[in-house]
Amino acid sequence: MSLQRRLLLFLLIAAPLVWLVALVVSLRLARHEVDELYDTELIRLARQASLMVTPSSTAGPALAPGDRGDADLRELAIAAWAHDGHLLWSDREGVRLPFRPEAAGFVDARIDGSAWRIYYLHPAGQDWLVAAGQKAHERDELTRNITLGQVLPWVLMLPVLLLAMTWAVKRAVAPLHALSGELRARGADDLKPLGEAQTAAELRPLVHAMNGLFTRIEATLARERRFTADAAHELRTPLAALRAQWDVLRGATPGPARSEAEARLGQGLERLDRLVTQMLMLSRLEAGGALPARQPVRWPGIVEQAMSDCLALAERRHIELSCDWPEPEAGAALPITGDEALLTVLLRNLLDNAVRYATPGTAVQLRFGPRQLEVDNDAQPLDAEQIARLGERFHRPDGNDEIGSGLGLSIVRRIAALHGLQVDIAAREGGRGLRVRVGLDAAA
Repeated sequence: MSLQRRLLLFLLIAAPLVWLVALVVSLRLARHEVDELYDTELIRLARQASLMVTPSSTAGPALAPGDRGDADLRELAIAAWAHDGHLLWSDREGVRLPFRPEAAGFVDARIDGSAWRIYYLHPAGQDWLVAAGQKAHERDELTRNITLGQVLPWVLMLPVLLLAMTWAVKRAVAPLHALSGELRARGADDLKPLGEAQTAAELRPLVHAMNGLFTRIEATLARERRFTADAAHELRTPLAALRAQWDVLRGATPGPARSEAEARLGQGLERLDRLVTQMLMLSRLEAGGALPARQPVRWPGIVEQAMSDCLALAERRHIELSCDWPEPEAGAALPITGDEALLTVLLRNLLDNAVRYATPGTAVQLRFGPRQLEVDNDAQPLDAEQIARLGERFHRPDGNDEIGSGLGLSIVRRIAALHGLQVDIAAREGGRGLRVRVGLDAAA
């Protein structure tokens, strides 16, 4: 059921119900006012009649001839009795009133099948009883007439009111229909923000949230387009090299040339495998947005796994790997919480880059402190501009023959950001080699 129909249904049900409640309240108020009016008149009538009663009275007060208007004297009755129940006088209807010497004030009774309201009065210092009564039918009729006089216009106008509410609801939800129509007319790639200034106040939070969603979707699509473009650009080179090496290998005869072609083909496959793996890792990190879970990090196991993964490359390049831990009195080694699997990837990429670009026969050192970890290597000096570009996607410094795609440090920076860590790259003292520092930032 649509929101408009639901709102109309609620209004069409609620309006008559509220109207009925108002009708009941009006009836009660009208009856209260009628009772107050007639009870006052009965008391006044009884008091006036008590002044005309004498012990020798035998008939009620006579009515002077004249126009009585619309008065119905059959609805009223007056009677007076002596203390022994002897009827002193009454009007024509008064003889029907019951004698109740113990009664005082108002009494509801039924006389000849009709409901009466009777007021009994014992005059002060007198030995008789006066009663003034009225049929309840008169009060009911007046109450109905008063209520119907007020309610009848509302009853006649109720259909008009319902039609007006229907029109008002349709006008009220018109901005919602306009918003849905605008969204329905948009193309799949149209992510421009919706206008909030002309939007109804009740819809502005929804429009604001949708604009935020459009912004996030646009950022995601831009990231995916960039990733696709980078992947297509970067995969073109190794695939072309693999095709060339395959052509050479297929036409080469057994001997040194074939062995060299096989070695180059293996290197190309290794580079392609590394590139695809790192691109998939970077894509997952950028799409994740946050860590799935956090737990206290145990660095010894991470270091052991990362160094084990880089050991084959270090042995091939004759690089010595070492790790220094802080002194016990200095505190624990970089105490943080996070995902150990991602931190293993971070440390493995740092060590892999340090080993891959270090001068053969040198050392790569990993050092832990209370607030940071550092990775040093000994390599050819890099100027400030080259150091500043390290970590850009698919950027590799000139003169490097090692397999790489420039994604390793991008992955390191993303994992560090997820853990509240900051990555700083600088030249070592003396200018040779690099020092990568991963530590807690100022906010942490």
